[in-house]
Amino acid sequence: QVQLQESGPGLVNSSQILSLTCTVSGDSITANLYYWSWFRRPPGKGLEWIGYIQSRGLTYYNPSLKSRTSISRDTSANQFTLQLISVTPEDTAVYFCARGGPPGDPYDYWGQGTQVTVSS
Repeated sequence: QVQLQESGPGLVNSSQILSLTCTVSGDSITANLYYWSWFRRPPGKGLEWIGYIQSRGLTYYNPSLKSRTSISRDTSANQFTLQLISVTPEDTAVYFCARGGPPGDPYDYWGQGTQVTVSS
């Protein structure tokens, strides 16, 4: 069974870098044509897609966050990492990692989510 687990600090200071790691088990992040994505849900708002790193290593980001976002991976550890720079309290959210197919396909496996609070 595929499992995803987010990890990282729960509190980040404004203007600093938010860094989260998703550890995947039960599948290889380099196998098949999957899209390993990050999402977030700010308090009282809907789910927002942040970006993905595809199994072949290609990345694509939400245009509204692109200038501040980087997604990378450690294939030996079967992990992928989100970095968001210059954070503000508006980046406070529950962050999720997920596995999906090509755009348009559903995301079939999700992490449980991790709360990140950005202090002002």
